[in-house]
Amino acid sequence: MTQNTAFQQAVAAVKSGQDPSLAARHLLQQLTEDERLSLLHGDAEFWEGMHNLYTGVYLSTPYVHGEIKRLGIPEIRYCDGPRGVTINTATAFPVSMARGATWDPGLEEKVARVIGLETRAYKANSVGSASINLPRHPAWGRVQETYGDDPLLLGEFGAAHVRGLQTNVMACIKHFALNSMETARSRVNVTVDEGALHEVYLPHFKRCVEEGALVVMSAYNSVNGEWASENKHLLTEILRKQWGFQGVVISDWVFGVRDGTWEEAAVAGARLSSFPRVPRAS
Repeated sequence: MTQNTAFQQAVAAVKSGQDPSLAARHLLQQLTEDERLSLLHGDAEFWEGMHNLYTGVYLSTPYVHGEIKRLGIPEIRYCDGPRGVTINTATAFPVSMARGATWDPGLEEKVARVIGLETRAYKANSVGSASINLPRHPAWGRVQETYGDDPLLLGEFGAAHVRGLQTNVMACIKHFALNSMETARSRVNVTVDEGALHEVYLPHFKRCVEEGALVVMSAYNSVNGEWASENKHLLTEILRKQWGFQGVVISDWVFGVRDGTWEEAAVAGARLSSFPRVPRAS
C-alpha cells in the first residue's frame, strides 16, 4: 500500500476544493528550520553541483530542487532550453529567432507542447525554454535564443510557449530582467527609468505571467544598482505585488545570487536560488 504522506494529504485536500495556498501553508508549517532553509538552494552540494555542471551531467539529467522526503514533497526537476530539452537526444528545433520570424504563435504553441512532452519523458517537470529578453546590445552572443526585438512579438510568442509547455510541465520564463549581453552580463549595471522599464522592457514578461507561467528566472545583471536576483523593486513590488505572480522565482545558474546569507534575495522576493548549493557560513 502506498504511504499516505503529508503531501498526498495536501493534494487530496486541494482536489476536494481547498485553496492551494492554504494547503501549501499547512505543509510549510510542518517543515523544520533546516528544511525551510534547504528550499533556498538546489539540492546538490556545492562542489558536486559545480562538477556536474561542467562535466556533462547538465546535459544528461534534470537538476533537482526542493525535495522533502520526510513529508513526501516531490522535487522541482529543471532542465534547460530553448531549442528544445537540453538532455540526451531530445529534438533540436529551429532557434527562437527563426520561430519568431514565422509570425505564427499557434505554431510556437505546438513546438512548446512537444518540448513539454519531451521534458516529461526525460523525467523533468520544468524547462527554461521561454527566453524573452529584448535585444538591445550588439555583443549579445545568444540573441538567437529570443524571438525578436519587439515587446509585443516577445509577449505573444512567450505566451504561446507558456501555453504549450504547461499542458505537461512548468514553464520558466527568463531572464528577469534587462539581460541583453553575454560576456559582461554578470557585472553590468543597467540603468533605466520607470517609463522605459514598463513600456519597453517588461510588457512581455507581464504577458507571460498573465498567461500563467509558473516559474521566473532572475537575471545575472544588476538593474539601477541592485542585482536582479536581489532586486526588491523587480521581484516584490512589480512581479509579486503589481502583477500578482504567485509562482517560483529561481536565480540564474552559477553565483546568480550574490548575498551569501540569502538575506537580500529572500527579502526581495521569497525566492529560490538555483544550482548548485552554496555552503553556509559556520
